[in-house]
Amino acid sequence: MDRRESEAYEAFKQEAQSLRQECRWLRHDRDGYRRDWYHASQRVGVLEERVAKLEAENRRLRTRVKELTLSAAAAASSDGHVAPPPFVKPPAPGHRKKPGRKKGHPAALRPVPDHVDVHRDVPPPKDSRGRPACPLCNCRLGDLRRHERLTEDLVPAKVIVTCYHTVSGYCAMCGRRVETRAPEQPPAANVPHAQLGINALATAAVLRVVHRLPFAQVVRVLADLPGLTVSAGGVARQLQRLARWLGPYCERIKLALRASPRVNGDETGWRTNGRNGYLWAVTDAKHTLYHVDKGRSGGVIEGLLGRTFPGTLTCDFYGAYNRLGCPKQRCLAHLLRELDDAARDSPAFAAGEFYPRGKRLTKDMLALKRKWRELDDATYTRRARRLEDRLDRLAEGAYDEPDAKRLARRLLKHRNELTRFLWDEDLDGTNNAAERALRPAVVMRKVTGGSRSAKGAEAWAKLASLMRTASQQGRNVLETVKQLLVEHWAGKPAMALTSPA
Repeated sequence: MDRRESEAYEAFKQEAQSLRQECRWLRHDRDGYRRDWYHASQRVGVLEERVAKLEAENRRLRTRVKELTLSAAAAASSDGHVAPPPFVKPPAPGHRKKPGRKKGHPAALRPVPDHVDVHRDVPPPKDSRGRPACPLCNCRLGDLRRHERLTEDLVPAKVIVTCYHTVSGYCAMCGRRVETRAPEQPPAANVPHAQLGINALATAAVLRVVHRLPFAQVVRVLADLPGLTVSAGGVARQLQRLARWLGPYCERIKLALRASPRVNGDETGWRTNGRNGYLWAVTDAKHTLYHVDKGRSGGVIEGLLGRTFPGTLTCDFYGAYNRLGCPKQRCLAHLLRELDDAARDSPAFAAGEFYPRGKRLTKDMLALKRKWRELDDATYTRRARRLEDRLDRLAEGAYDEPDAKRLARRLLKHRNELTRFLWDEDLDGTNNAAERALRPAVVMRKVTGGSRSAKGAEAWAKLASLMRTASQQGRNVLETVKQLLVEHWAGKPAMALTSPA
């Protein structure tokens, strides 16, 4: 074999080897594509089945919409009134009670003022001879009589700038300079502008917390009524400062609740700086404490009431309240609501025996408690024992429906916490007290969307606790805030709001 043939053979050999390598690659790619094709065909089959189901549901919904449209048109053509769509809540059946008192009741008027600040004479117009005359036809008036017409009005507000001329001196014992201060004067601050006085601070706090106005609206009210110029950020900063001053009074409220024989607790969502958190409320007849926290664990309620809380806690069935070892009363209103929700979502549960028996038993327990003062002790005790026996039979029964099993386990677990209110006159079977305490906060959340910072949330919780507690005790909220500020600035111990006014 000559040289030329040898080179051709080597080239042919290299080309054959390259083709074999390329063939192996192509086979590998073919196998991969086959696997991808198999998975894609499986996915296409699933999607085609899903599309078929959606098309069937779409046809059913279109038919239903057409039926509802025809029924609404028929109803409108029969009586001239267009029927509401099915998602609209139907009107209350029957005749509802007319608002207000019954016809012929004594007038409910505002109380007569106990004093008169200004007496003002209003003489009649006079004619050319100086005699009383009619303002319409200028005829002389006879048989003159005197009357007293009372009006109650507001004094137009205005900004009052007060300059306190204080004196400071160096104390060798304390090692610092001390300055005199009037009782209603805020702590001195070296700022070029004037500070907000006690009336402006208290008014801004009440507008923000009690009346639930956004900061921009608080600023607008202060500018429109008394003519006070302040920014929204300034109001927010001043309320945080106010909450720091009044913080010790919130601690007194917490101690009063820990010593209370019966408290109610509940929680709801609260956003702080765009992040989800929770607002806790603990209340009794004379005190309410709010607390904003990131978590919803049992450690929060334990920190509010203490590990050794001796009273009775009324709450819902949320597991965080199990952290406390105190006696509890579970809310029967929550139980009724859950029974109705389960019956709405599960026709099998609604048709079973657990739902009507559980609902009737819960209503009978609440109805019996309302007759506490009407029935004698023996009759009341006998009926309460019967209700407890009915509860035991309902909780220990055998059920096939999942919701019935779940709720039966709940009744068995909280057996003693469902009937405790039957044996305590001052204990309620529902958690309505905590729900009412949270309602203003929920309205506030809808208006403002929550708090912009953790400091703002803490300040709102403290001020809301103080103001709701003052309202529960029958105090004037605005005057109470000013009183607490004067006491704190004077260095007095935080003893207010721990007992009724």
